[in-house]
Amino acid sequence: MGRLRLDAEPGEVGLDAEALARLDRCFARHVDEGRLPGHLVAVARGGRVAHLTAYGLRDVAAGLPVEPDTLWRIYSMTKPVTAVAVLMLAEEGTLSLDDPLERHLPAFAEPRVYEGGSGAGVRTRPAAGPILLRHLLTHTAGLTFGFYHKHPVDALYREAGLEYSVPPGAGLAETVEVYARMPLQFDPGTQWNYSVASNVLGRVVEVVSGQPLDAFFAGRILGPLGMSDTGFQVPPEQAGRLAELYGETEEGGITPVPGLPVHGRPRFLSGSGGLVSSALDFHRFMEMLRRGGELDGVRLLSAKTVAAMTRNQLPGDAILREFGAPVHREPGMDGLGFGFNVSVVVDPSRTLAPSSPGTYGWTGAATTAFWVAPRHDLTVQFMSQVRPKSLKLFPELRRLVHESIVD
Repeated sequence: MGRLRLDAEPGEVGLDAEALARLDRCFARHVDEGRLPGHLVAVARGGRVAHLTAYGLRDVAAGLPVEPDTLWRIYSMTKPVTAVAVLMLAEEGTLSLDDPLERHLPAFAEPRVYEGGSGAGVRTRPAAGPILLRHLLTHTAGLTFGFYHKHPVDALYREAGLEYSVPPGAGLAETVEVYARMPLQFDPGTQWNYSVASNVLGRVVEVVSGQPLDAFFAGRILGPLGMSDTGFQVPPEQAGRLAELYGETEEGGITPVPGLPVHGRPRFLSGSGGLVSSALDFHRFMEMLRRGGELDGVRLLSAKTVAAMTRNQLPGDAILREFGAPVHREPGMDGLGFGFNVSVVVDPSRTLAPSSPGTYGWTGAATTAFWVAPRHDLTVQFMSQVRPKSLKLFPELRRLVHESIVD
């Protein structure tokens, strides 16, 4: 257990203190006006934390403040951790990113692609090729989420009990078997569709390593990096540090909502979104990536592998807004490519907020975000706990951080 702490003044690392103060004033208004319960934002340069603000409440009803050691459900910020696990196994030679998925999970042999119909009248055809592990890492496998409500395959997921990615009461192995029975939306490698792919990768890690996903994460990633507050469950003695989860109301306020079960080991170990973490722990994860796979003498990945993870892996250096399935063709996807479970800035002239080429990161469903900007040697994280409907904070956050960079 530990707290993230300041270890540099903004000016010492080429950041403007007044610009960062503007950032704080902006996000304090979101809290004061009831759009966020509270938040934490941290900006580091060259590994030195030069800005750290905890504001508002982690539990509104109890009046408990956000603290530097507050625990947060990071949801899809779990995905880069899962990618690191897969890449570690690839470096060890126990799998290859070009392995057909069926080599490790036979249920995915002979995938089929949706052609038309619904219910018992669904028509499919054989996929043009197998699902490869790299397709899962880049979300180009043809899988989907049931909650999109945009494609007939989304409806088939819901009919199979997968609206929230997992059938009630199922574990990871059983859930992935259900995924394998679903038709693909498209041929593997031909589009980008954010999906349940990282849950499938989590199961691959289990099969290849012979360990449950939580044990692999703890023994091979979290423990070695000193991420003692990160895991799939919160022990009873730390439960008071966990931020409550809220949802955005139609009026733009917030109300408590249920989240993934974390008080005790969950039956479903989600490689897509199951982790809880702290600011200090996630800072250490970002630092490992920023430093090319190593932190404090512990190397998880080679610099070459981290470079591959964090550069655009889409065919022809494609942009998400153009290569993505229709549900993803929105302005927020412009200028971005995709690496292995992280987005990558390809063309800053097209992104919603100022950025620099090669900046990579991802977000979580409860309004959490991180990014690493190699050109500026910068790492940023933002933590809150609101499931949004219309709340869009991250372009504003990116703009304000970018404005703070002096040199």
